[in-house]
Amino acid sequence: MTEEVKLMKGNEAIAHAAIRYGADGYFGYPITPQSEILETLMAEKPWETTGMVVLQAESEVAAINMVYGGAGTGKRVMTSSSSPGISLKQEGISYIAGAELPCLIVNVMRGGPGLGTIQPSQADYFQTVKGGGHGDYRLITLAPSSVQEMADFVGLGFDLAFKYNNPAIILADGIIGQMMEKVVMPPFRPRKTEEEIIAECPWAAQGKPAGRKLNVITSLELDPAIMEENNIRFQAKYRKIEENEVRYEEFHCDDAEYLLIAFGSSARICQKVVENARAEGCKLGLLRPITLWPFPSKIIAQYADKVKGMLSVELNAGQMVEDIRLAVNGKIKVEHFGRLGGIVFTPDEVLAALKEKLF
Repeated sequence: MTEEVKLMKGNEAIAHAAIRYGADGYFGYPITPQSEILETLMAEKPWETTGMVVLQAESEVAAINMVYGGAGTGKRVMTSSSSPGISLKQEGISYIAGAELPCLIVNVMRGGPGLGTIQPSQADYFQTVKGGGHGDYRLITLAPSSVQEMADFVGLGFDLAFKYNNPAIILADGIIGQMMEKVVMPPFRPRKTEEEIIAECPWAAQGKPAGRKLNVITSLELDPAIMEENNIRFQAKYRKIEENEVRYEEFHCDDAEYLLIAFGSSARICQKVVENARAEGCKLGLLRPITLWPFPSKIIAQYADKVKGMLSVELNAGQMVEDIRLAVNGKIKVEHFGRLGGIVFTPDEVLAALKEKLF
């Protein structure tokens, strides 16, 4: 079969991939720089072809609670927003995690704090991987660095969410959402039938089919002993995810004496930094975390025995750098370089920072 290749924005790729994956519903609210996801879905009218529901909710809070309801029935549902909108969704995200429901969330990050700017940022790292809402929970976090991965991670995110009954999030930034690249479109998958959903999700709230008990979806448990048991089960699940689902990419790391660690659009820039450094005779490598949670702590710890220093390169004031320092456990020097306010650094700036901080 001939591959279908299209030129599109990262946000548009998310929308097309959702339709092709066989998603049952999207509930969202417009906010720059991710509004094209909702706009593309409305333009494509998947309700006429696949039956997918697409709804602009009255607010971000309403959107995430619609996702909660849809996920509770075993449907493949999703939402998207940008940084301030994701903040508004945090209560609902915590509820969904506490109810152990699968869903897909997309955050195309913009600069903050507050309303900040519509320019790109990576400052939602803490919010995403440390749990932005209340309670002890985790989000499976995928960080795309290309428009192709924006498309690919829709299917991967849904698959991981349903594998572990846990919300997954695609954590992109304004650059990846707005840039245009060629995309090999994923194949079409049919939406699950009601019978397939019941078989896959015996916990789902779908009335009371003959011969099956009534299912109740909730994150509430007033008995502290039972609530502790629930949390212990959550933590065991998270440890299993950490063992099985870590993803990362290495770029010229085999003989590296220094290592850049970057995700998303920052990793794209850092590939050029590695090439420029090696042209000067500096053996520099790049490790790109693809899953920000689970974080590739073990592989980073292994490189701490091989390289002289690491530079965490992020479009923020320094967030992922803390997880890198935890991973290396003081064995080598780990520094941070970033730009703020929506300003994107250049390869020359990163290379200069590397020399200043680590050489």
